[in-house]
Amino acid sequence: MMMYFKRVVLKLFTRRMSSVTLKDVRDARERIKDSIHYTPVLTSTYLNTLSGHSLYFKCENMQKTGSFKVRGALNAVRSLTVPDPVIVTHSSGNHAQAVALAAKLSGYKAHVVMPENSLDVKKNAVLGLGAQVSYCTDKEKSRQEVADQVLASLSGKGVFISPVNHHDVIAGQGTIAIELLEQVPDLDVIVVSVGGGGMISGIAIAAKGINPNIKVIGAEPTAADDCANSLEAGRLIPNQDESPQTICDGLLVSITELPWSIIRKSVDGVIRVTDEETIAAMRLVFERLKVVIEPSAACPLAAVCTEKFKELFGMDKSLKIGIVLCGGNVNLLTLSNLMSRVATTDK
Repeated sequence: MMMYFKRVVLKLFTRRMSSVTLKDVRDARERIKDSIHYTPVLTSTYLNTLSGHSLYFKCENMQKTGSFKVRGALNAVRSLTVPDPVIVTHSSGNHAQAVALAAKLSGYKAHVVMPENSLDVKKNAVLGLGAQVSYCTDKEKSRQEVADQVLASLSGKGVFISPVNHHDVIAGQGTIAIELLEQVPDLDVIVVSVGGGGMISGIAIAAKGINPNIKVIGAEPTAADDCANSLEAGRLIPNQDESPQTICDGLLVSITELPWSIIRKSVDGVIRVTDEETIAAMRLVFERLKVVIEPSAACPLAAVCTEKFKELFGMDKSLKIGIVLCGGNVNLLTLSNLMSRVATTDK
């Protein structure tokens, strides 16, 4: 039995690190479409006028578990060939919830490693989905160390699903772009938050596979700007700070090898945004679109409102821009505190 599991794990590792294609993304869509929401696209005349462009907001904050992450998690879990596995992962919250749900829907157990300072709303959601939770420190290295300890305790039955560095996870996240380009076929640009790089790499593969002329732009907190630094240097540069200080708790991890191999070829640029710019964008979304988003989801709108974006794309009102609102998992106290930091935008 142990030799069987070793062969399966080797096969999984080889697939996990292989390149991702548009066909993989389309296959992922067929695999998961019965269990996810076809999320809506919202627009706002006010935000179009403010930005100088036509904006289309893909509402993954309305997705099951409150974020896009369920797409990649479901695709990865449903692609497994290991009999009766225990799904192991680490996450600050959104991928944790997604894996817990994917495992539950498939009849598997899940064991999730979360930082001790993860938001209570995210911890409670993971526990509520039946996953076992172990805690680590807020340092990125600690996440993998504790996950490795969990895997070692499972005697070969554990299967690790990375939040980002995984073929099937990236393919699942790419289904966002397939839907968005069905809803708005003539988009010119898609702007996406960047944490570990799984979402933007999947979206880039799908979007450019469908329309090679489309631009894919990342949006990243200034305190966790490893993707921007890597693109500027032409090589992978992880975050130097193991505990970046930003309100965007979903964007703390560094990009890894597999996403980077896609990003360096297919992403057209990354714009850094400050926490204050992110909070201002959150408020705009609340007031104008009337939906709840978490800080990580506000980075793309914040990026579109920067001078850097204007330098890249001007103020062409005919330019159609897709903005991915990646999640809405934020507790009310945090939300209230963040909103108190900016003046109202509607006086």
